[in-house]
Amino acid sequence: MSRSSTSRTRTSAAVAGTALTGALLLAACGSNGSSSSGGLYGNAPAGSGASTSSTSESSSAATGGRYGKPPAGSSSAAAASGAPTTADSRVGRILVTAQRMTMYVFAIDPRGQSRCTGSCATYWPPVPASDAPKHPVAGITATFGSITRPDGTTQLSVDGYPVYTYAGDKSPGDVNGQGVNASGGLWWALSPNGSWDKRK
Repeated sequence: MSRSSTSRTRTSAAVAGTALTGALLLAACGSNGSSSSGGLYGNAPAGSGASTSSTSESSSAATGGRYGKPPAGSSSAAAASGAPTTADSRVGRILVTAQRMTMYVFAIDPRGQSRCTGSCATYWPPVPASDAPKHPVAGITATFGSITRPDGTTQLSVDGYPVYTYAGDKSPGDVNGQGVNASGGLWWALSPNGSWDKRK
């Protein structure tokens, strides 16, 4: 074989090798891209279930959301217990539910009886008797108990008076129901010692 023929053969082999290498690299890039961009055919259509964000959200939901599960002893763990506690507010130290929502009494309720029924109970949801603390709560000297409502359900009471939250309180610490005159009487936030009628 002549030197020119040998040279042409080597050149052809090199070109073929380069083409094969390029093809392999292209295939590899296509494979890597498919996991984030839907493969060679673009993104998966909406609702197909192939979106990686769906997988990510499902995974985070299983572990307690984007920021992981709350640590033991966190406020969400305390909220699960249901026991009332105390908090500072613009009207002083008050009783709040486990979810940190202000607890109120209705001034026209006699001890052991609720006069807030029907639509009133929609705006002033009764605190369930099941939220009564099982043990003494630090800083609270009021006495917890329960009453039976006209519909047969039981409601938490403080020193004998039924207690409620207020639909107008949107966030923990709100006391938007303080001094409101609604449903035939005044509403007052409760002190940790159970007093309420003189709160301003």
